Amino acid sequence: MTDSETTKVEEESEQARRGWRALPRNVWVLGVTSFLTDVSSEMLINLLPLFLANVLGAGTVVIGLIEGLAESVASLLKVISGWLSDKLGRRKWLTVAGYSVSTIVKPILYLASSWSVVLGVRVADRVGKGLRTAPRDALIADSIGESQRGLSFGLHRAMDTAGAFCGLLIAAGVIWAMQAGGGVLERSTFQKVVLLSIVPAVLAVVVLALGAREIPRRGVVTQVPSLTLGGFDTRFRGFLVILVLFTLGNSSDAFLILRAQERGLSVLAVMGALLALNLVYTLVSGPAGMLSDRVGRRRVIAGGWLLYGLVYLGFALAGAGWQVWILYALYGVYYGVTEGVARALVADIVKPEQRGTAYGLYNAVVGVTALPASFLAGLLWRGLGPWQGFGPAAPFFFGAGLALLAAALLAGWLPRLEREPHGN
Repeated sequence: MTDSETTKVEEESEQARRGWRALPRNVWVLGVTSFLTDVSSEMLINLLPLFLANVLGAGTVVIGLIEGLAESVASLLKVISGWLSDKLGRRKWLTVAGYSVSTIVKPILYLASSWSVVLGVRVADRVGKGLRTAPRDALIADSIGESQRGLSFGLHRAMDTAGAFCGLLIAAGVIWAMQAGGGVLERSTFQKVVLLSIVPAVLAVVVLALGAREIPRRGVVTQVPSLTLGGFDTRFRGFLVILVLFTLGNSSDAFLILRAQERGLSVLAVMGALLALNLVYTLVSGPAGMLSDRVGRRRVIAGGWLLYGLVYLGFALAGAGWQVWILYALYGVYYGVTEGVARALVADIVKPEQRGTAYGLYNAVVGVTALPASFLAGLLWRGLGPWQGFGPAAPFFFGAGLALLAAALLAGWLPRLEREPHGN
């Protein structure tokens, strides 16, 4: 080991001992940006399926199509933006551009009078997410050593979800003030929430543009990253294959909201359940990331997917509203255990100069698979073929089965992912 490598190891060990206090500026700035963005986004995103169903009269197939198509259309952009950030060696301004696009299109929802307008806004918003996600995650990974990678991504997810909690709390307050009992969502209530959501979205862009710093690339990269999977480690490719299987059963969370309303929860009660989810998510993310730094990412993710399968079984079998509340809290544990850890795993098993492309491919796999997953969930809800007797429980049985299979494959079939990581 050279002197520089020894010094780097010693620095990372010291950072690990200091914990979150040693995390660099970029981790905190990107965390605050995500906090503010989710305050804005979560005020709206969880009301959209109710707005579509209660106000615009859209059916579950249309809702599933909107959610799936919005994610899938942006997926190619995630790959391209990640690849471009690798090629240029620059992450920050692609990230700023992505957050800006999502902010600009939000006010259009105030005027939405048909589901096609909502579709257009959702696609544009996901284009913004497609621009920013891979460069942002790569910027976090570039800013921190391997020994604190799980903690960094866990903290980022915690701040992101704390913003979601605050956004939901604000939206619930608006519903309570404007609709009393909040039985079904009304147009005027939704429009008020749209207006309020613009302020934190603008602040997020300002914080990111002024606060984040570009991380200079270490060494000289002589080869432009490829947009194919051929140049990636077999561990990364294997992980993506299993991720496709899991995501096919991971339909849009819009169906969880519709299921909660179908089980008797009012709009205000649905918001309360979502608050519980995001509170648990926030509390679990950081400790789960630290745990993955110690015991390995694969074990933590497999455990989270196993929990997801059990929670979806619960949604399929739930017969009362109070059961939905418990399931939402457990669903928050799943999110906290897996979201940040999966991103840390990607950084572990790809080369530093491939990170932008790798995060683009990772997010694209999830986004592309979201279209058939959500569309299929909408069909299953209505009763497709052999699923006719299950009713609205059908997509949850289906999702549970695929999640349990994916967890088993990740834990037992895929070769151990925590072999020597590429590091920084």
